[in-house]
Amino acid sequence: MTNIPRVQLLLTGDELMSGDTVDSNSALIARELSGLGLTPSRRVTLGDERQALAQEMTTLSEDADVLIVNGGLGPTIDDLTAEVLAEVADSGLEEHPDALDHLERWCKKRNLVLNAANLKQAMLPKGCTLIPNPVGSAVGFSLVVNGCLVLCTPGVPGELRAMLPEILERLREIYGITLQKDVLRLQTFGLGESTAQQLLMDEHPDWPSEVVLSFRAGAPQLELKLSITRAKDKGLRDTCRQWMESLFGDHIIGEGDTRIAEAVIDLARKAGVTLSCAESCTGGMIASMLTQISGASDVFPGGFVTYSNALKQSVLGVPASTLESDGAVSEATVKAMVAGALDASGADLAVAVSGIAGPGGGSEEKPLGTVWLAWGDRERVETVCLCWPVERVLFQTMVAAAALDVLRRRLAGIDKQSSYFDQRRLR
Repeated sequence: MTNIPRVQLLLTGDELMSGDTVDSNSALIARELSGLGLTPSRRVTLGDERQALAQEMTTLSEDADVLIVNGGLGPTIDDLTAEVLAEVADSGLEEHPDALDHLERWCKKRNLVLNAANLKQAMLPKGCTLIPNPVGSAVGFSLVVNGCLVLCTPGVPGELRAMLPEILERLREIYGITLQKDVLRLQTFGLGESTAQQLLMDEHPDWPSEVVLSFRAGAPQLELKLSITRAKDKGLRDTCRQWMESLFGDHIIGEGDTRIAEAVIDLARKAGVTLSCAESCTGGMIASMLTQISGASDVFPGGFVTYSNALKQSVLGVPASTLESDGAVSEATVKAMVAGALDASGADLAVAVSGIAGPGGGSEEKPLGTVWLAWGDRERVETVCLCWPVERVLFQTMVAAAALDVLRRRLAGIDKQSSYFDQRRLR
């Protein structure tokens, strides 16, 4: 019979307390645990203070079946997890031969000298079991303390992510967990959380309880999740997916972790089309989103950041008369920017944006958040004027995503106008 363990989290690090580092690890851990039907009952964050850490490790281990400690496994004096846990367990520290071997191989691969600071990472509580770290220098480890399985992991997100599959497998084996949540994740753009929920409630009030619907809002994408815990409910989930595709199909970018830039690149590659961009208010964010995707060079020869009017003229050939009569934030300017990007890059399809990111520079005619977008090829260019009156970085993020979305729709042959055009249209 499955024994569902009570799980708690302890996050450590002065940088978490000061706000220098945003805690994304606890969310990652919680999401991965949910696949086993586990939800942390408590999460504590502490700085690098020995006494407080020892007290909290003691308290949490006495009240949980599993305690995941994240952070404090590095080579510096403020990395205290191994020392404090050894103190709480009254086990003492010893040099772990497998941890030492890992460090030696890690250093050799990088042509580094194994120094005294790094050797600290091989000093672990006596009797602990290693958790392999395929990415970084610090291995994880586990130890039973006060009847609680304490799992210690590094604070570097990429290292934690690489180690979690091993941790989850151990939890399955130790606690006989057979329940497996099967989650289908759909990525969307231009769809509001409340709007999606209301449409589904209105159209499908008989939504089956076997398929759990949930949302994860973010910028710029909204994730829709369909979760089941029994294999026999997959057919029912397929039906729910069909309902969602019927309602939101043109907003759905892809499954899993698909990003909007990834969808654009995949579509362009399949169509044999090359892309370019001309950016003003986004300052290169469109190009950055595209080039974050491996293989972007197959379809993206490059883009242009023309922030000043002078560069719009000299690089993209925007006529001085257009800038003088219509302004930089205008339909005529972004259409000329598209033409210039196509000519300068030799690409088949381009998008251009020019807007007022704020917090200054708005007017009654062109308020803060105004942006003109143009996209198209040498035969047909489309335009729209939208308004996102939000803080500067969010404005840039949403405009860059909107620019990629109009390319996605053009490449996918979606003629239907996006619903956020109506919500954000300025004129």
